[in-house]
Amino acid sequence: MIYMDYNATTPVHPEVLEAFLPFYRDSFGNPSSIHLAGRRVKAAVEEARERLAGFLGCEPVEVIFTSGGTEADNLAIKGVAAAQGGKGNHIITTRVEHPAVLNTCLYLEQKGYDVTRLEVDREGLPDLARLEASITGRTILISAMFANNETGTIFPVREIGEIASRHRICFHCDAVQAAGKIPIDCREMNASLLALSGHKLGAPQGIGALVVRRGVKLHPLIHGGAQERNRRGGTENVAGIVALAKAYELAQGSLAAESRRIGGLRDRLEQGIMARVPDVLINGDGKRRLPNTVNISFAGVDADSLLANLDLAGIAVSSGAACSSGVLRSSHVLSAMGVEPSLAKGSIRFSLGRENDEADLEGLLSRLPGIVERLRAS
Repeated sequence: MIYMDYNATTPVHPEVLEAFLPFYRDSFGNPSSIHLAGRRVKAAVEEARERLAGFLGCEPVEVIFTSGGTEADNLAIKGVAAAQGGKGNHIITTRVEHPAVLNTCLYLEQKGYDVTRLEVDREGLPDLARLEASITGRTILISAMFANNETGTIFPVREIGEIASRHRICFHCDAVQAAGKIPIDCREMNASLLALSGHKLGAPQGIGALVVRRGVKLHPLIHGGAQERNRRGGTENVAGIVALAKAYELAQGSLAAESRRIGGLRDRLEQGIMARVPDVLINGDGKRRLPNTVNISFAGVDADSLLANLDLAGIAVSSGAACSSGVLRSSHVLSAMGVEPSLAKGSIRFSLGRENDEADLEGLLSRLPGIVERLRAS
């Protein structure tokens, strides 16, 4: 199989696997236990917290471990809304956020909160002047992603953070797709809250984190014990936590070189498709984009049919967000960007990763044109 769906999930890195397996075999204690077995795994959790904080530009006490990016986004948005509800009830976000953000905002809207959803331009970027003009005395949170999961477009997060800081408003950033692909520094971008997911960067599914900067008031979603400094009850996923820190360490160690390598593959893939397949359109910002992602519309082709045929040919790609797969509707991201519906319904996301190479490109480019041609003729 040629796997080009790394934005959906990634294979667990071999070194990550070696790092977390001992916590399923020998080091199985509960971190809350005071005996030696508990103290050993508690030390592993805190070491992982310190390492992750160092990579993200925050303090260890500011890192909360979660079950993944969706829980981290929910905790950030609902937690701030509950803690600062007395100050106001207005939230600003964008129309191209991940469903974990959009549906959480919709939930709060149904509970009486006021939500402003900013439009984006043809490249998928919000207007910063309009963002600042949307702020009112009731605004308690700005939620904007670091990089879009469908198009790879990178948001001006530093500028958004500056606006939020200037108005003394919390800034929540969903950095799930950016983590491990481009540099992230919470201090530099003035992020009050930042969400991560392990399975997007070589760790197993079921682990994530939320950075909550000092001074940010946040109510917990999960009540129970005093774990995670009373912000997320429940026994910690020790193996997952160790794996997340190890995966981030490996990603950081090869960030520049891997970004250049994968960026080169992506560009050759994009150029190869455009040279071999007529009537295609690249979606998103050509410059402000993740090095591994390209979203392409194939005119006259239905994405579901194209995905099915590529799958039969041994090629795994996506039509957009994995959690929206199987739902027969146009991408909300491409719709917000103003992509014509007939083109949006024929859009495919190619997202590359660690195990992709030139042979994968050749394999895809040798099969894709014929598949598109057959579908257009049918």
